[in-house]
Amino acid sequence: MKLPGMKETPLKVPYTEPNITGLLINRMTYLLDTVSPDRRIVVVCVGTDRSTGDSLGPLVGTSLGKYRSPFFDLYGTLEEPVHAMNLDDTLIEINKRVRKPFIVGIDACLGQAASVGCIQVGTGPVRPGAGVNKDLPPVGDIHITGIVNVGGFMEYFVLQNTRLHLVMRMADIIAHSLFSSIMKCTRTATYPAATPD
Repeated sequence: MKLPGMKETPLKVPYTEPNITGLLINRMTYLLDTVSPDRRIVVVCVGTDRSTGDSLGPLVGTSLGKYRSPFFDLYGTLEEPVHAMNLDDTLIEINKRVRKPFIVGIDACLGQAASVGCIQVGTGPVRPGAGVNKDLPPVGDIHITGIVNVGGFMEYFVLQNTRLHLVMRMADIIAHSLFSSIMKCTRTATYPAATPD
């Protein structure tokens, strides 16, 4: 049953929550079920492996890549990250290749001390670089973010000194939940293919 306002209110759950994957799968499935069948899902994992805190996106992308799924396109892995230097070009490429992409934006972010370790899922784009005062294009029709450390002071230093264990655990949870949600959506069999190069 779809509850009023559920779509608009972001879900925010600590990664230590015992039923976190179930909660995330339910919310992601709810959001993906609203997508028109003629739109293809494109997952864009933003970040860089040069910073522990900012490696959440590429770690999620690398985990998702192992599934080799035909049901979504994937951009942003440890091998080929999507970051500040190539984000514009990546979004242009997606819009050239996919007629009406439905983009899931994934990124790390900084927040209040009490929120560190929380995973958030909501409608609207993720805003890469906001935590370090970079002006980058927004990414996504929906977003998934992981709060990896505390914001507000010396953000670059904080991102560099984030525990890898925390980032990897959050990345595993996000990748598993998102893949399960995509597979759970009954419309997967009708996903349009990307345009060949």
